[in-house]
Amino acid sequence: MAKLLLIDDDPKMCQVLSGLTRRMGHTAYVALTLEKGLEQALSNDYDLIILDLQFPKGSGLDIMPDLLKAPSKPEVIIITGAGVYGAELAFQYGAWDYVQKPFLNQEITLSISRALQYRQEKVVTKAFVTLKRTRIVGNSIAIGSCLETLAHACLTDASVLLTGETGTGKELFAKAIHENSKRAANNFIVVDCGALPETLAESILFGHEKGAFTGADRPRKGLMEQVEGGTLFLDEIGDLPFSIQKSLLRAIQEKLIRPLGAKQEKPVDIRLVAATNRDLDAMTKQGFFREDLLFRIRAIEIKLPPLRARREDIQEIALNKIHHLCQQYGMGMKGISQEFLDILNRQDWPGNVRELINALEYAVASAGDDPTLIPKHIPYQYRTVVLKGDSPRLREETHPGVILTEDSGVEFPSLITCRNKLELNYLRLLLDRVEGDREKASKLSGLSQSRLYALLKKHGLSRFKT
Repeated sequence: MAKLLLIDDDPKMCQVLSGLTRRMGHTAYVALTLEKGLEQALSNDYDLIILDLQFPKGSGLDIMPDLLKAPSKPEVIIITGAGVYGAELAFQYGAWDYVQKPFLNQEITLSISRALQYRQEKVVTKAFVTLKRTRIVGNSIAIGSCLETLAHACLTDASVLLTGETGTGKELFAKAIHENSKRAANNFIVVDCGALPETLAESILFGHEKGAFTGADRPRKGLMEQVEGGTLFLDEIGDLPFSIQKSLLRAIQEKLIRPLGAKQEKPVDIRLVAATNRDLDAMTKQGFFREDLLFRIRAIEIKLPPLRARREDIQEIALNKIHHLCQQYGMGMKGISQEFLDILNRQDWPGNVRELINALEYAVASAGDDPTLIPKHIPYQYRTVVLKGDSPRLREETHPGVILTEDSGVEFPSLITCRNKLELNYLRLLLDRVEGDREKASKLSGLSQSRLYALLKKHGLSRFKT
């Protein structure tokens, strides 16, 4: 028997849905407001939440991210008369299904049954899978979504494509896929496709026989044969020479390779993970990347977010790395001032986690025997950005209603990213204004105390003093 929560301001609709779920053998609880629904979801365990989108004082999408992060991690089915646009938003936010009003009883009962079946399978799967997050640091919504996809990828041998800007941790994710898969005991081999000479690429990947070309004085196994039973990571696959792409496609598709000069093909057992910071869809349209190869390597895609889209992870990454560096260099553990962390948080980090780590290595070396890391230990260019007020983060705090920046070349953010930034800036200003007074914050913001707690927890902000 499952526990369901119905969040809808229409008592008659709740009565109908309650009757349906009871006849299915489940228990349903009702909340007629968004505030009450969120409060119940955060304080009780539910398997499934049925959520209406249209309320007198807001949209169900306003609480959707918090519902999905509730302790029991429930599935969410959206019901509304908002049409196809409502469905697109619901799926973007992570809804299991979307049922449009008016609906037939069979439609909603089928959706409920499938969601609960999926949940049961997920529970069983999680009992056997403990994800190893080697060096992947952070607990933001953005990185959590990537880890969830990673966990699913580890259960199969499907090819995985990791996309994202330079420095976002694509190789770490590739290693995590390997380490959490059934191939973990076998080889993990990295190939930098950008460094493959076009004339030697086929020999390096597939191997060659003696005499296959000038200088081939002995047979040599290619990397695909060397990785037998393990995982081959093709880094920066967008730079792979076009001439080799057809041969690679056949090798992946047929699990067969033909070394240069060989008369027969050899079977290979590999799992392929690829990564790129380039737009492969655009490259296929321009004729620089084979479309059939793209389909083959993108059975599962994990889009890694830039660091600026998960700023709440910056402090955790910094603390983790500094601790590691102090151990590595045999230093005593150093204290970290809030001012030091504030400067890190104000940066846009175009080089992402890799750039942040480089700055931290400089800071630890610069500190030497100093017991505490302070702003003077940070490379001067980062401190200068803050002093000049050039940081997009600083501009956002100065004008909390403005999320988009005018910087050219900056990736246009998603609606969810903008919403999260606006929430974070608002909450910071609210806490400063009320000086930690809980009741004053609730009254000034118009939000319930439970809702405020949920938002503060979501953004990793300090709690109230009273």
